Formats: sequence, structure tokens, C-alpha cells
Amino acid sequence: MSFLWPQMLFGLALVPLLAALYAWSVRRRRARLGGLGGLVVAAGPGQGRWRHLPPALYLLAIALLLTAVGRPAAVVTLPAQHETIVLAIDVSGSMRATDVQPTRLAAAQAAARAFIDAQPRSTRIGIVSFAGTAQVVQTPTEDREEIRQAIDRFQPQRGTAIGSAIVMSLATIFPGAGIDLRMLQPRRDGQPGAGGGTREERRDAARGSGGAPRPGQAVEAVAAGSYDSAVIVLLSDGQSTTGPDPIAAARLAAERGVRVYTVGIGTAKGEVLRTDGWSMRVALDEAALKTIADLTRGEFFQAASAEELKRIYQSMNSRFVMEKKEIEIGAFFAGAAVLLSLLAAGLSVAWFGRVL
Repeated sequence: MSFLWPQMLFGLALVPLLAALYAWSVRRRRARLGGLGGLVVAAGPGQGRWRHLPPALYLLAIALLLTAVGRPAAVVTLPAQHETIVLAIDVSGSMRATDVQPTRLAAAQAAARAFIDAQPRSTRIGIVSFAGTAQVVQTPTEDREEIRQAIDRFQPQRGTAIGSAIVMSLATIFPGAGIDLRMLQPRRDGQPGAGGGTREERRDAARGSGGAPRPGQAVEAVAAGSYDSAVIVLLSDGQSTTGPDPIAAARLAAERGVRVYTVGIGTAKGEVLRTDGWSMRVALDEAALKTIADLTRGEFFQAASAEELKRIYQSMNSRFVMEKKEIEIGAFFAGAAVLLSLLAAGLSVAWFGRVL
């Protein structure tokens, strides 16, 4: 447990002072009564040591209220609030490799289907496939059959455009924000585009040539990982070979608060893929995928087999269904203080005929 206003906890020093003041008042009353102070009437629960219970409850209530003023916070596990999940899946030619049985692409499709089936029915799921370019093959929907059919239609293609996949996924999450690949592509004059330049350049690119923000366009950055309504799950087995810089695209996602969970299928060493009379070495760009996840406050996972890939998706599903979040719990302290105060007041009236 932590405190957002820890300096307010100095107020707890009042509690021992109040306890000392109460003890002093009891001794003073006994001294004033003299010899009669030693006489204790046996009848009634408000006599003897129990007579100190209501004041003790009051002191405990004051301590809880002062603790609540310090705004205590704790990390708790709560249901996730993700309404949309965009699966961005690599369909480049290297996904035909058989080091992950039966092939990398087939293993990814099977794991994606199981992941989709495990999601709450209220969660909308969109599918983005990417190779040399990225395209939305299924807009976010609750219809699981349409999603599965979109996954079944994957066909391997050439190239790997991880940056394009992230941008298209963002455009799917924010369809009215005017997000497109031009925000990250270099300008014709050779200067960096909006995604790779200053914040002012990114803002100008978002506004377009008219000088006014596009409808729904968010031009001010928010905290990375703060957008709770959608996440991106990106699976790739290779290095980005075309399209915008994946790190610049990750920054674009971070500025909109969208987390990107990256899944690397294969190994950093890679393997030589031979097909149609040509060969190439396909290796996993683990560093880039980790950087994308770190920038957006997501997580990176690596799968070297079909079983590992399934376990990763199962683990990811549990992260989406239940998430750890830091929330303020001062209301619990304040509520407990109110209950203790009411109990102390009730005992005081019952035993002494008045509220202390």
C-alpha cells in the first residue's frame, strides 16, 4: 500500500495526544472523587474496564479518518475494461517455415482462434493482417464466426511491415481520428514525417492541409497505457523490411494510450527458408518487439513452438480478463471510521445515557 499524500499522515500524531488527554481526564476525575473513585458499581456493562471501549473506538475511528486523508492506494486485481482487441498477425512468406509445426502461420491461426473463443462475448475483436502492407481483414465485431473466417483466409505474402500493422490497428481503434500511414512516412522534401519529427510536426500532420483538427482527431498526447478501451496484440516472426519505422509507430500508439502486446514466433537465430527456387534466413527481431511493448506499456512474449504460442495466448487472455491496477482505497478507511464511530456512539448512549 502506498499514499498519494503521505505528508498528511503526520496528522496521526494527534491520536496518541488525544489518548494521553483522555487518560489525564480519567485520572483527574478520580482524584476529584477522592475515596469514592475506588468504588465500582458492579451492575451495568458500562462499569469497570469496559467503560473505556467507546473512547477507544472513537480514537481508532479518528486514526482511520486521518489515514484516509493521506489517500492510500493499493494494487488490486480487477476485471479488465477492454472493449476492443485488434489482432495484428504477420502473414509474410517466412510464416510458411515449419520449425513451428505444422507451420508458423497455421500455429498462429490455431492459437488466435483459441484466444478469440476465450474472450467475453461483449469484447469486439478486429483482425489486421500484414506482410509488405497492412490491411484490415475484419473490422471489430462481436460475431465470432466472422472473425474465424477472416483468420482462415490468411495467405502468405512477401515483406514485413510491422509499423504499418500498428498504424492500421490504431486506425481501426480510432476510425474517426484520421490516422493513416502518411503520418509516419517521410515527406517528399526528405524531412521526417509526423511520426518521426517533433510534436508540432505530428500535430500539423494530424490536422492536415486545412490547418484545423480533423473530426475526432486527438492531437494531445496522453499517458502511455492509459487507454483502457482497446489493446493491440501483434504477432510477427521476422524483422520489419518495409513501411514506416515500427518504433515511430509504437510512439504513435503510446501517445494515444494504447498498449501493444507483442508476440514473437520463432527464434533470434532464425532458420533458412527455401521455397520456389530461392532461400532466405528468417530471424526474429526480438529487440524491436520488446521496444514496441515497452514504449506502449504492453508486454513481449516469445514462442518457439505451437504449444508455447497457445500458452502465451492463454496467459494473455487472463491478463485481459483480470488486470492489476492501482486504485485509491481511502473510501474503505473512511467507511470503517464511520462504522466505528456509530458503534462507539451506540455503546455510549446504552451505557452512559449520552454520547461521549
